[in-house]
Parts: sequence; C-alpha cells; structure tokens
Amino acid sequence: MVKKLVFLFFILFIGFASAQKTGKRYRIDRYESIYLPLGKISFADSVVELKMGNPKPLEKFRDPQQCLHEPNYKNYQTPNYTSIGCEGSLTVAFTDNGFMNLPGKDIYIFEVGPSREPAQVEISEDLTTWINVGTISGGKSSIDLDDFKVSSETVFYYLRVTDLKGMCRSKTAGADIDAIAAINAVIKLTVSADVLFDVADYKLKESAMATLTELTNTIKQVDNATLLIEGHTDSDGEDLYNMKLSENRCYTVTDRIQALLGYDALYEYQVKPYGERKPRFENSNKENKKMNRRVEITVLPPQDYFKNLKK
Repeated sequence: MVKKLVFLFFILFIGFASAQKTGKRYRIDRYESIYLPLGKISFADSVVELKMGNPKPLEKFRDPQQCLHEPNYKNYQTPNYTSIGCEGSLTVAFTDNGFMNLPGKDIYIFEVGPSREPAQVEISEDLTTWINVGTISGGKSSIDLDDFKVSSETVFYYLRVTDLKGMCRSKTAGADIDAIAAINAVIKLTVSADVLFDVADYKLKESAMATLTELTNTIKQVDNATLLIEGHTDSDGEDLYNMKLSENRCYTVTDRIQALLGYDALYEYQVKPYGERKPRFENSNKENKKMNRRVEITVLPPQDYFKNLKK
C-alpha cells in the first residue's frame, strides 16, 4: 500500500512539474519578491564592458560574471555579486531575449548588500544610442520605461549601470549588482519572407519547414506567452494588395507555428499585417526591398499577466 502511494505521489509530482509555467517569482528581500513572466531567460547573460571605478572594491568582488543570470546573493561576505567601484560602470547584454516598454515595470536591478548605492541606468538597442532611464537608489530598484517616454515598439538588448558615488569607502565600493532582470522580457524573431514564400505567394515553400521548426524550438523556451506575428512587404505593387498579402502570410505562418507548438499549448496568437507601411529601409534598391519583405514574431508576456497588473 505504501509503495502504491509513493508511486502515485511520484506520478502526480511529475505531472505537476511538467505543467509548470515559465513565469517565476524571485525573492528581493525578506518580505518582498518580484514576478518575471518569462522566467529565467529574463536576465542579462553577457558582459559587454566593466569600467572599474576608483576607489576599487576588493579584488574578490570585481568578477563581472557574478552579475549575470538569475540572482544568487547569499550575504555581504560571499563574492557572488559584482561591485563596480566608485563612479564605475557596467554594461551588459541580453542575448537570448530583449526587453520593451510594456505595461507595468520593465526592468529590475538586483542591487544588494547592506547599503544600496545609487546608480544611473541607461538602455540601448544597438550599443550606439543610449537612453537615460533614471536612477536606482535605496529600495527603488525597478524602472518603468513609460516614465521616460521610451518607445513601446523598440526592443532593447543592452543596459548600462553607472555608480553615482553613494558609497566610496567600503570594501565593496560602488554599486553591488547581483543580477539584472527584464521584467517585460521579449524574444524577437525575424525571418525573410523570401525564405518562406515564393514571390507574391502566401503558401509556404517546402523548404520553409526547417526554418519554422527552428523558430518554434526557440519559442519553446517559454511555455506560456503571447505570440505576435507581423507581416511586411516591400513597396512594389498596390498598397491594398500588399496589405492583403502580408495578412495572408501572417495567418499561414501562425497556422504552421500553432501546429508545431501544439494546439493545446499555452500560447495566445495575435496577427498584425502592415504591408509596405513599416519598412526597415528605404525601398530604393533590390537589397533594401528584400530586407523589408519579412515576417516578425515577438514572444511577449501572456495577456493574463497584464490583466493582473490592473487588479
């Protein structure tokens, strides 16, 4: 009887674990936590540059890799966070996701230690143009990009933290960063329409299956999300024709992705055809037109997440 109960519990546990959604809650302090709708992929995972400030922290606290991935802070003495020195700066990249200005808070900086040093935060989509999105200080470690009039259509991939000289005389001088999270993390996938379709057609090429399978394998990193499928054409042909063509292509791609992901999977689908109205480049030559013919898939937090923010 005991063996049967243990076996039943094991089966129930496996079923429960397999049904878990991507979203995950992370402890901020003793009393608070923060929820990330896309879970563990939401964190910065590559260091672009660490400019160590002066005075410097002790050498054991200078490892830039300690600010990546999920937070793992234990205590002030354990060097599993990155101290950037007085007026130092740390630039990180999100390589398997980006982040956007969507409803609610968009970024969370896990700044740790007994003193929370103030720091300036900037974001960029290309490491060239930077946008100042305010400061973190004390208990304020979350940022709402809407407060800074940031575009709600741009996907950002880089973030820079610069220490503001709040505490320069400790062994961990400068801001102490355990992790950097994109609350409104997204995955943006772009595929050339020429890879998927013949000219002026919306039926998939036979060779398109491999590409769409690869895309869905990336999407499967997240098991509960909204998938936004957007279609774009070049400027050849009439506007209404291009709009209809991009719409048909969107639905073709949506149908195939849904079949590959499974009809019972926890994904919602949104389709937005744009025709020739949102070119990436001027339609002035063949190469530019080719790059403008595309299908874009954006993996967004699930709609339920945004609905719960309003409650």
